[in-house]
Amino acid sequence: MESNRNNDNNPNKKPGDGQRPKGNIGTALLITLVIVLLFSWIFNSVEKSQYTETTFSDFLDAKKAGQLAEVELQYDRILYMTKAEAAKDPSQQKACYTGLPSGGDLMALAEELDGMGVTVNEKIVEDNSMIMMILSYVVMIGGLFLVMNMLTKRMGGEGMMGGFGKSKAKVYMEKQTGVTFKDVAGQDEAKESLQEIIDFLHNPQKYTAIGAKLPKGALLVGSPGTGKTLLAKAVAGEANVPFFSISGSDFVEMFVGMGASRVRDLFQQAAKVAPCIIFIDEIDAVGRSRDNRYGSNSEQEQTLNQLLSEIDGFEPSKGIVCLAATNRPEILDKALLRPGRFDRRIIVDRPNLQGRLDTLKVHTRKIKLSEDVDLRKIAQATAGAVGADLANLVNEAALRAVRKGRQAVNQEDLLVSFETVIAGSEKKNTVLTDMEKRLVAYHEVGHALVAALEKHSQPVSKITIVPHTSGALGYTMQMPEEEKFLSTADELRTELRTLVGGRAAEQVVFGVQTTGAANDIQRATALARNMVTQYGMSDKLGLMSTASVQNQYLDGQAYMDCAQSTAAEVDMEVKRFLESAYDDAKRILTENRSLLDEISEFLLVKETITGDELMAYVNAGKNQLPAPETAE
Repeated sequence: MESNRNNDNNPNKKPGDGQRPKGNIGTALLITLVIVLLFSWIFNSVEKSQYTETTFSDFLDAKKAGQLAEVELQYDRILYMTKAEAAKDPSQQKACYTGLPSGGDLMALAEELDGMGVTVNEKIVEDNSMIMMILSYVVMIGGLFLVMNMLTKRMGGEGMMGGFGKSKAKVYMEKQTGVTFKDVAGQDEAKESLQEIIDFLHNPQKYTAIGAKLPKGALLVGSPGTGKTLLAKAVAGEANVPFFSISGSDFVEMFVGMGASRVRDLFQQAAKVAPCIIFIDEIDAVGRSRDNRYGSNSEQEQTLNQLLSEIDGFEPSKGIVCLAATNRPEILDKALLRPGRFDRRIIVDRPNLQGRLDTLKVHTRKIKLSEDVDLRKIAQATAGAVGADLANLVNEAALRAVRKGRQAVNQEDLLVSFETVIAGSEKKNTVLTDMEKRLVAYHEVGHALVAALEKHSQPVSKITIVPHTSGALGYTMQMPEEEKFLSTADELRTELRTLVGGRAAEQVVFGVQTTGAANDIQRATALARNMVTQYGMSDKLGLMSTASVQNQYLDGQAYMDCAQSTAAEVDMEVKRFLESAYDDAKRILTENRSLLDEISEFLLVKETITGDELMAYVNAGKNQLPAPETAE
């Protein structure tokens, strides 16, 4: 097995490196000749259309009759214009041309015409001029050949014609991916499911001896950014086998049959270097269900049929494992998922608290961290984040540390980077009027105070009225103390009251309604609709589900699946949930009006306060805190 993989001193060298692809030179030369002949034919056709072809006798007759007005002597022909043509309008004039008789003396002819008073233009080509002209043609053709040769190399590796149906996977083949399971964190369950594939690639005899067959394909399913491609590379890295990577969209071409040809070529390449792993990213581009509801696509269907036959065609004992990734498994063709093909589905889910902590440790291995960094707090704050989000957060923190002139990333850098991801950067040039600033302060404190006074709410960690680039003039951040996977009806109703708390504060204090609550209302409406249509928390509709979720690994949007009369009842229930939450929020803030005023005034001075400062007001009152410092 090792001899098949280590026949090259350079592990990263790809197939074909250092070799001139066959067909490039021939294709480039053919295209160059075609272009030269085409342009020559066009040039001669255009030039001939400007002149009238005559015989040499016609030229001599015109000379004897004294009808020549102008003559141009060239090395291969004579161009002349008669006096009748010269008398016409220049736009209607048309010269004549004739060939030269063999042995003709152009110099004597020129002297004779000059003696007759005919205007003569001499363009007689000498031997050295002829050589220069030939050399110029050779240089032009050679330059055109070099350009076409470079283009054919770039467009398909084997030339524009020779590689038209070839798979692009060869370009993405890696003999060693350089990625192992140490580089993948937060996906312990997925790694366990893939461990069997690695063991089979290392010791296939152990499985064949007992008669077991490894699944030919495994489907990695999860939200974008969860690390599906990284996991596939890690499997190849752990097994130390070549890794073919290609996107599903690379198979589908405009011409019918090209995609199927690329599928065949891909598996032929893989068979030559087996054992190996073939990874098809975004397989839904080629594996979409073959129904006729939205019309048929012959190219897509042929490509899918060829993929199915290729998977059935190779033996598991060869050591070819086909991995695929998608975030839309519900649209895949059933034939693709049947036993013997992609029958093993591996869920690559969003990491939990421990998974996010491990992921942050992986991404900070090469980052210099200060002693005050607590990655567990960052993991708690980033509930719902995927691996790509955490990698971006760590990178943003490192960039901020460099901007601040520090040699290491501290806790503040990580927290500010997290806030930048969810709310954008601070807009330091935005100036609010005093009234707008008071409205924003009371709005945000309304959210925070309702959350602080409720039993089933998440603790408030920060309140700010500093505008951000996301469009928010301020925000209230809540950070869960522990990760939860279930929410009760009481907790969701508390969240509803918290969301509408900002609008309630505006109404209680100022008696106005502003546009600042737009996002709060959208989120509250979506939550209330889910409570009614999916969670069965409506007393009126009961346990009936009236909506179904599609694309759960993408936007997870729910679509109504009920009669129109039922949908109208759902709208009324959603409205009742929101009105009840709004009334409760106004009642809470009215009963604690003095506390609302005190915290809002404190926030107007400091612009940003922590959750501890908020709870100090709630628990002990303003008198037990030092007076706030006046902003400079």
